[in-house]
Amino acid sequence: MTHYLLSVIHDWDALDFDSPETQQSFADTEAFNKDLQGSGHWLFAGGLLHPDSSTVVDGTKAEPIISDGPYVETKEQLGGFWVIEAADLDEALAIAGRASGACRHPVEVRPFQGVVD
Repeated sequence: MTHYLLSVIHDWDALDFDSPETQQSFADTEAFNKDLQGSGHWLFAGGLLHPDSSTVVDGTKAEPIISDGPYVETKEQLGGFWVIEAADLDEALAIAGRASGACRHPVEVRPFQGVVD
């Protein structure tokens, strides 16, 4: 079984967290999470705070440089993710399709290089 990262991508500034549609997407995502846990595919998942809450650390020089805010200036950012286990890419894509429907945002699927214990 391969591990996959399912990344939720959306425009943070276009989100209305109080809207009935967004609240329903949260409920649908929670139901999807419970289904995923029951199916044995679930490894880990999490939602993220707004990109403005991020801190970037660049340790490539003699002294680390720490800066506030996202590294990339873009409209769409990572909003949350799942780490799943699936038999193959086709199964991971099917799961991502359900995830995207639940959270109402595109979901990028990317396999891990390998599992480190």
